[in-house]
Amino acid sequence: MSVAMLWIIAGIVLILSELLLTSVVAVFLGVAAIITGLLVHWQLIDQSAIQFAVFGIISLALLFTARGQIKRWFSGYSDTGHQGQPNFQRDIGSRVTVNCDFNQGAGRVTLNGVQWDAFSDDALKVGDTAWVIANEGIQLTVAAQPLQASAATK
Repeated sequence: MSVAMLWIIAGIVLILSELLLTSVVAVFLGVAAIITGLLVHWQLIDQSAIQFAVFGIISLALLFTARGQIKRWFSGYSDTGHQGQPNFQRDIGSRVTVNCDFNQGAGRVTLNGVQWDAFSDDALKVGDTAWVIANEGIQLTVAAQPLQASAATK
């Protein structure tokens, strides 16, 4: 196997490894390896030291010039409507559906498509609608009536 082919295969492996990583670095190293492999294949460079120097220079140039822009393209969605409010407080006032009758104050409800263990002082039956009045991390406290009128619209 030729040296050029080794560079190209290493580049492809690095680019594919980016699918497992989220740093947006390996793709630039992969592109640099492929470019180095092509330069070796076209016999523009031949010495090992020059190959590694070209690889390093191209890698650094791509990292410093393109990484920030590429990372912005792949950044996830962030919900700015709830800035400063912890996740567990966002659900308070939300409407839920009762999945399991509440026996001795405990039952199960569905909130945003996910089933939760829940507690309530109210006698709730399967299919009833309730409202979240507290969230203790993995358990909700619900009530048959919302705490305030505006919570019923959620």
